[in-house]
Amino acid sequence: MKQGKASIRFEHPVRIISAASIASKKEKEGPLGEFIDYIDEDPKFGKNTWEEAESQMQFLAAQKAIEKAGISKNKIRYIFAGDLLGQSIATSFGIMDFNIPFFGLYGACSTMGESLSLGAMTINSDYADYVICMTSSHFASAEKEFRYPLEYGNQRPFSATWTVTGSGAVVLGKKGGTVGIKGITTGKIIDYGIKDSMNMGAAMAPAAADTIYRNFIDFAIDPSYYDKIITGDLGYIGQTALIDLLNRKGYDISNIHMDCGIEIYNKEEQDTHAGGSGCGCAAVTLCAYILKQMEKGKWKKVLFVPTGALLSTVSFNEGQSIPSIAQAVMLEKNN
Repeated sequence: MKQGKASIRFEHPVRIISAASIASKKEKEGPLGEFIDYIDEDPKFGKNTWEEAESQMQFLAAQKAIEKAGISKNKIRYIFAGDLLGQSIATSFGIMDFNIPFFGLYGACSTMGESLSLGAMTINSDYADYVICMTSSHFASAEKEFRYPLEYGNQRPFSATWTVTGSGAVVLGKKGGTVGIKGITTGKIIDYGIKDSMNMGAAMAPAAADTIYRNFIDFAIDPSYYDKIITGDLGYIGQTALIDLLNRKGYDISNIHMDCGIEIYNKEEQDTHAGGSGCGCAAVTLCAYILKQMEKGKWKKVLFVPTGALLSTVSFNEGQSIPSIAQAVMLEKNN
């Protein structure tokens, strides 16, 4: 089962039984809008605050994923989930009414990869028959948490990304579904000394490059093994840096690389500058688009690599750099 120094190979792929995606108006207007399961054009989702809105998205995503799986919620043994807010309040308030045992996670925007990795390990080890893996982000709650409240009206530099308002959830199990998790590669914390919180792509690209490179080494493969290598939210700047970093190691992924932050918005029409970001960026793109393309047979082997910047307002205001991490999940269409 152990593969190389940082990876695990599942002899019997863990199955993705169902997936659900929730988002708001801006995501609806993007290129992937038609694929999203549920859109609420009210960014507060009928609630009083941005944080309550994010909790509501997680509730809806989990509810929809369970419904699509065709099973009772009582069969879900664990939920693996987290978000970007302090003490993961969007998750804890969003899922508590399900009354399902819960593992709270924080991997910044890599959380969907972390939850899928831990969920797959749990299913493969026979500690559960079904688990939910989930995360979310909200543009307004994230801006308040990490930068400036919207009322401040600050200008955004062109290197900045736009936090996706959305949530994605999957149900994992042993049987069913048309896509499985074949293996995982767990990332390391990588710090290139970037201190610009408005340029997340530059901060996260080295972590993505390190995890993708480790996946190649651990499984003795090269980029040709995959139909697509899909990162979480590097955006246009981070994509350029990632391709350059891997080229230095002798691997060219330029023809097969895709980034969720580039795909989810239309750069010219939606004024998102460097692309999309946030936990919801990778989660919504996975659940709304990537898995559906694999189910149709367009792609058979995908390396899904959510990326996360591990900063806080405390660390940033104290002058610390922005360490980052990336978690790789090997997705394969079941025969």
